[in-house]
Amino acid sequence: MFSENLFQAIGQIAIILLISLIIILIISLILGIILLKRDTLIFPKLVLFALDFLYSPLKKLSKVLGFDDIMVDHIGVEIRNQINKNKFKDIDNKKKILVFPHCLRDPNCEAPLNETGILCNNCGKCAIGVIKPKAEEIGYKVFIVPGSTFVNKIVKENDFDAVLGIACYEDLNKSMTKLSNFNPQGVLLSRSGCFKTAVDVKTVLNKIGYYYDNDLNTKKTEIFNTCSKEDNKLLK
Repeated sequence: MFSENLFQAIGQIAIILLISLIIILIISLILGIILLKRDTLIFPKLVLFALDFLYSPLKKLSKVLGFDDIMVDHIGVEIRNQINKNKFKDIDNKKKILVFPHCLRDPNCEAPLNETGILCNNCGKCAIGVIKPKAEEIGYKVFIVPGSTFVNKIVKENDFDAVLGIACYEDLNKSMTKLSNFNPQGVLLSRSGCFKTAVDVKTVLNKIGYYYDNDLNTKKTEIFNTCSKEDNKLLK
C-alpha cells in the first residue's frame, strides 16, 4: 500500500514537473519572439535560463509550433547583445578581442595558419581585410579562427574583458554562451554557410565603435570598394 502511494506521488510530481517545464519553454519562446519583433527585453534571465539549460527542448518546441529552430539561436544572440551592450562599450578597447570565422575569407586568400588562427595581411579582398586594420587601429586584438578549438586557445592565452564575435546563428549563440563572462557581443553573418559567407561591414564597424567623420566620406567609399562584389551590394 505504501509503495503504491509512493509511486503514485512520484508520478504526480513527474507530471507537474513536465507541465512546468513545458510552460517555461512556451513562455521563454513567447518572450523571445517579442524581443525579435518589438525589440523589447522582458525577463531576460528566465529566457537565458531556458536557452542555456533547455536548449534542445526549446529547439524541438519551436519546430513543433512551426517556427524555424534558428530563431532560438537568434533570440539568444539578441538577448546577450542587449544585456551586455553598455558593459561592452564601457570596457577599454585594449581589453577587447574581435573574432572572425575563416569562412569570411576571399576564396583565393593566401594567408597562412598558425596556432592562433589565420594570419591576415589586410589585403582588402574580403570584409576581414576591411575591418581588421580599423579594429586594430582603435585597440582591438583580432583573430580569424577555423573552429572552436582555436577559440579555446585564444581564451587561455589572452587577457581580455570583452569579445565581439561574428558567425552564423547557431555558432554565434553557442560561442556567446560559452564566453558569457566576457560581456560578449555578436554580429550575425548576412550570408551563412561554410564558404563565401558575408557580413555587413558597417554593422561591425559600428559595433566596435569605429566611426568615420564627414570629411572622410571619400576615403570610406574607397575602402569599402576593396570588398568583393557581394559585400559591396550589402553595403549599398
